[in-house]
Amino acid sequence: MSNQYDVVVLGAGPGGYVAAIRSAQLGLKTAIVEKNALGGVCLNVGCIPSKALLKNAEVAHLLQHRAREFGFSFENLSLDYGVAFKRSRQVADRLVKGVGFLMKKNGIDVYEGTGRLTGRESVQVSLNDGGETTLAARNIIIATGARPRMIPGVEVDGETIITYREAILSDKLPQKAIIIGGGPIGVEFAYVWANYGVEVTIVEMLPHLLPNEDPEVSEVLEKAYRRLKINFHTGTAVQTVTKTDDGVTVTLDNGTALTGDKVMVAIGFVPNVENLGLEAAGVQLTERGAIAIDEQMRTNVPNIYAIGDVTAKLMLAHVGSAMGIVAAETIAGHPTVTLDYKMMPRATYAIPQVASFGYTEAEAKEAGYEVNVGRFPFQPNGKALGLGEREGFVKIIADARYGEILGAHMVGPDVTELLPELTLAHNAELTAEEIARNVHAHPTLSEVLMEAAHGVEGQPIHI
Repeated sequence: MSNQYDVVVLGAGPGGYVAAIRSAQLGLKTAIVEKNALGGVCLNVGCIPSKALLKNAEVAHLLQHRAREFGFSFENLSLDYGVAFKRSRQVADRLVKGVGFLMKKNGIDVYEGTGRLTGRESVQVSLNDGGETTLAARNIIIATGARPRMIPGVEVDGETIITYREAILSDKLPQKAIIIGGGPIGVEFAYVWANYGVEVTIVEMLPHLLPNEDPEVSEVLEKAYRRLKINFHTGTAVQTVTKTDDGVTVTLDNGTALTGDKVMVAIGFVPNVENLGLEAAGVQLTERGAIAIDEQMRTNVPNIYAIGDVTAKLMLAHVGSAMGIVAAETIAGHPTVTLDYKMMPRATYAIPQVASFGYTEAEAKEAGYEVNVGRFPFQPNGKALGLGEREGFVKIIADARYGEILGAHMVGPDVTELLPELTLAHNAELTAEEIARNVHAHPTLSEVLMEAAHGVEGQPIHI
């Protein structure tokens, strides 16, 4: 390897490795530095293995609670979480190997170690197998991600007090778990654990589970979780977390004391900006402690860029990937796009699934828009009925004056797969009427999008 590069990327998560690939595609000599495994948190201990576990939990739920509905009967059903865990690791490992292949295919040099800026055009790498090397870089892309935010005074011990990382890397289940945080990570783990027999309680400080979603969406999820016998306290803050001889006690500000053998903290993330040598390069941070960037992902130092969670723009894997492409294209002088973080797709993979983008109805009104709202439930949809998944709805928010789609909020079967039609329509400046006039195949779940789009003008067909 020659140590002279056009682009050096620090971090090989979904933002970093995509940035490296796009840089190489555009003819730039590229290196990537990663101290752990290629693919970062998402592929190794986040998005990907969790989806495998969620599929197992969905099957477990079907067999335990709905088998008779589909005409199945059996005795002595046994659920082996160890097998589910093993499958989740196989899925993750397969994709990680795929990223390694892509590095070789695109001629990207991979340095396994920890990178640190020693100037505006140099990166020192402490190699995992010992020794150090220095990389000269005309451009640097920082993609070091984020780590779980902790409650002040509460420390992870990896056994009793854990984060998503310890949870996803364990082949053993707790008996009685408390999850602090009702966001996507909290509700997804609650679904998995509850369907494998764990007694689960979620504590969320804000008024609803998934508090960043439209309240109508959250209410559907909460109803489903009550049926699953998942306990939750919303609008409630944690006061203390205390380890005991047989587990942990969590006291709440409503006077409740919860006990369990494990507590998982899932209250958000903190950008990984420490020990990167940002001071040596003169890179500035925001008041939130994230790396400050412009629309092209540049920091205040013209040849240094930052993408993904370390910028705290929107901590989602697909957003990091999109940012990585913009950074690479900017460096190469290639035409690129400007990202609108408000309009980025958001997805939660619990059952029922939740998907959204843009403004909620309340946010649009607060922003000064006069809005038309189209709603349509899955209950009269033929495909949903055939699947036995009739819970939920699609809600489209549109500007009453021009018909511009301002946002959409969905809860129900596979709604994460329906979202791209709406985000594409927004980006192409299509109106709800144009979605409604697009012929959707029958029977499909996507017909609910069409009906909700008709509903924006007050004229849905099947309700």
